[in-house]
Amino acid sequence: MPKPIHAGNNITASLAALRSVTLLQWAMFFSGFIAWTIDAIDFFSVSLSVTALTKQFNRSTNDITTSITLTLLFRSLGALIFGMISDRYGRKWPLIANLLLCTLFSLCTAFALDYGSFLAVRSLFGIAMGGIWGLSAATALENLPVQVRGLASGVLQEGYAVGYLIAAVINLTLVSYDPFGWRALFWVAAGISAFAAVIRLCLPESQVFLRAQADKRAKAEQGVVVHNKTKVFLRETRAMLRAHWLRCIYAVLLMTGFNFLSHGSQDLYPTYLQQTKGFTAHNANIATIIGNCGAVAGGIFAGITSQFLGRRLTIVIFTLSIGAFIPLWIIPSTFSPLAAGAFCVQFGVQGAWGVIPIHLAEISPPAFRATFPGVAYQLGNMVSSASAQIEATGGEHQRTLLNGVQGIFLGVVAAFVIFMTLIGSENHSSEFEKHKLAFELGGGRDDAFEESEQSEAAQEQQSVGSVTPLPAAGAEGAGEKEENERRETV
Repeated sequence: MPKPIHAGNNITASLAALRSVTLLQWAMFFSGFIAWTIDAIDFFSVSLSVTALTKQFNRSTNDITTSITLTLLFRSLGALIFGMISDRYGRKWPLIANLLLCTLFSLCTAFALDYGSFLAVRSLFGIAMGGIWGLSAATALENLPVQVRGLASGVLQEGYAVGYLIAAVINLTLVSYDPFGWRALFWVAAGISAFAAVIRLCLPESQVFLRAQADKRAKAEQGVVVHNKTKVFLRETRAMLRAHWLRCIYAVLLMTGFNFLSHGSQDLYPTYLQQTKGFTAHNANIATIIGNCGAVAGGIFAGITSQFLGRRLTIVIFTLSIGAFIPLWIIPSTFSPLAAGAFCVQFGVQGAWGVIPIHLAEISPPAFRATFPGVAYQLGNMVSSASAQIEATGGEHQRTLLNGVQGIFLGVVAAFVIFMTLIGSENHSSEFEKHKLAFELGGGRDDAFEESEQSEAAQEQQSVGSVTPLPAAGAEGAGEKEENERRETV
């Protein structure tokens, strides 16, 4: 059953919480947002360059989309590696390393001279790319007030659409006139990745980890035995998996549906418009830009809505809206209705997606909110990695029925997402930032909050009249010193 919506989730409380956000909190959020934007720029640079890459390497569209499949396959490995490192050591340096690797592999992609080296680099890129989402979401959300996280989730997730939008604009302008063609897109992406790494470098560690470090120093000064963090982390990880293996499976299935939803509606849409509808590359890019404007609007609106309607209901509403616009998305042959269809479909797709960062963070084991969401997301990506090839193969073998194939594919996926959302649960307004970290004793339990939080209620009770009575006047058997001690205690 879903947790009752927090009493503070009303418009007045949300606006007050939004005004209370500090400049540092906004900066931390922005660093997570831009990192996720980089992920999208790097990934969709291939999708936008499929036609150019088929000519460059003299390969079919299906061969080129193999690189997309390999990138998605290896992302789950990166999510596991970087997620575990982040939950163990902190958010800052793992994310910086992630972004620098993205910079390196983006440059290597731009300098690939043959099809084999191109595939190899994109596979390695998948490992680096896999860690970005979990680390970005944790960095951006855990430092914000609870009432702001719905809006923040919608904005954060639309870094994905903004990245696609930026890549499309670069492809439409710079790439069209640069003598190096598609390679220029990856050079620009590498520069933006390096810029994002510098931004994160200038900001401090996440507050929850700074708190844990201060607690460790205080205990060491008091002579308290501090356990080996790595051993504790591994033990708490095993405890979490034993307790929540079913939740892990559910999250992977949910994210499988969501990834089919996004990749099935985006990855090959520019290629579809060019090869099936006869659009020029320029018009296909314009339609893509319009679609991603709808995605940004949908994600932000859904994020705000989820703070009041709940996470699951918002996802179901926006996913249902997709079905209404599938015909407009694929059937027309002229630019205007197809662009309008792209806007409406992406409004629904990314609207549902806008709730996912906070929804996954809230239902995840609290101490593993970088690893759990990141791995679930990327394993779902791995399962859906063949979506581009499914569409490409369908387009090659069923050209006369391509419109119907695409519509049926997206409709079935939307129905699956609704089903998985309805059978799940939610933990609306979870205060996961108050939970113990994964390297602290008991961190693997859902109820393992910080001692200061656990003792708060007891302290309040003690302050409301639970006072030990003093001995009666003239009573004997207690010395003056003991009586004074009792008075001081009271």
